[in-house]
Amino acid sequence: MRPTLAIFALLGLLATTDATVFFKEQFLDGDGWKTRWAVSKHKSDYGQWKLTAGKFYGDPEKDKGLQTSQDAHFYSISSRFEPFSNEGKDLVVQFTVKHEQQIDCGGGYVKLFPADLNQADMHGDSKYYIMFGPDICGYGTKKVHVIFNYKGQNRLIKKEVKARDDEHTHLYTLIVRPDQTYEVKVNNEKLEWGSLEVDWDFLPPKTIKDPDAKKPEDWDDRVTIDDPEDAKPEDWDKSENIPDPDAKKPEDWDEEMDGEWEPPMIPNPEYKGEWKPKEIDNPNYKGNWVHPEIDNPDYTPDSTIYKFDNIGVIGLDLWQVKSGTIFDNFIITDDVKAADDFAKETWGVTKGSEKKMREQQLEEERKQREEKSNTDNIKEEDKDAGRDHDGGDEDDEGLDEEGEEEEEEEENELELDEETADETSPLEEVDEDVPTKDEL
Repeated sequence: MRPTLAIFALLGLLATTDATVFFKEQFLDGDGWKTRWAVSKHKSDYGQWKLTAGKFYGDPEKDKGLQTSQDAHFYSISSRFEPFSNEGKDLVVQFTVKHEQQIDCGGGYVKLFPADLNQADMHGDSKYYIMFGPDICGYGTKKVHVIFNYKGQNRLIKKEVKARDDEHTHLYTLIVRPDQTYEVKVNNEKLEWGSLEVDWDFLPPKTIKDPDAKKPEDWDDRVTIDDPEDAKPEDWDKSENIPDPDAKKPEDWDEEMDGEWEPPMIPNPEYKGEWKPKEIDNPNYKGNWVHPEIDNPDYTPDSTIYKFDNIGVIGLDLWQVKSGTIFDNFIITDDVKAADDFAKETWGVTKGSEKKMREQQLEEERKQREEKSNTDNIKEEDKDAGRDHDGGDEDDEGLDEEGEEEEEEEENELELDEETADETSPLEEVDEDVPTKDEL
């Protein structure tokens, strides 16, 4: 038992030893990345890159990566490594992408270039071997590109691979094997897999339709036919519309002036539509005729579709409308397990904390919005109360003015009464010339 365990352990060690990591980048040495990555000078207005973990993260240092920093710009940057060929071995390309700006339109993919690439002149038309990663633009484009250059032509995958478009960090992995198969994984979930030859148009089809073959004239591919014994009922034919039996000629209808009166038409309740015989199974049905195929004389198998001989540069060649994407945790290797282990040590460790931090931020933002809304409501209520108070004072002043006017009116009335009383008083002055009773 022990020798067997020792053999397995040795085989595992050998497998680990044979694994080669051609490129790895985590941006853990501050500005040291600037010595490893070269910004293209093909255009003078390429967007600027900065090193940051972003607005939220799982670890402030481990999650630092290259971030696009200017809206509506092209970006072009690359890093060189020792050239290699993936002949006879797996090729694994893996990295993380974080669209924390809630991207609306922009690329998030990488390109693998030949070692002879002029990095200072890298641009959108520079020849590349592989293009892989997410591309998002509006609601219509949310896909993962998997493009291979084959004999000078860039060939796109025929399948639709969905990209993640939220604001969190996602892990993208491409595996290409010598048996001409592939896998595309997102967050370690296998989304697509299959044959390079089947899922890309690298080669002409193996077979084609026989140009000399034709469907026989007597080939009957009708599943059902009209029942020859079915007959239309004698009472079937009814008019679609009939005169309204309840309609009456208006009393003021003048036939000399209005012409002959005709009742309006209404749908016929007995109308049955066009008669069609019932269908029965076709006794002569032979099935769908299949065009026979022959070997395609233009097809030549190629067992080296997967192979690239001089891989030596990885680059980011992008356009972004809204900047803010962070690229990190790059690895290029010939060992799937090495890539898996690297993913667990990086993205696997920090993804949970990143999500938690973002949830806390969103909760705090929600509370702040709620507090602001409450404050605004209180201010509005205070304004309303102030307007009500001002209106009450005006009413009081109005009442005071009315009271004063009433008092003035009462005083005027009293004065008038006194004047009237003086004019109509029965006590008159005695005439001195008139003799009194005693004098008489």
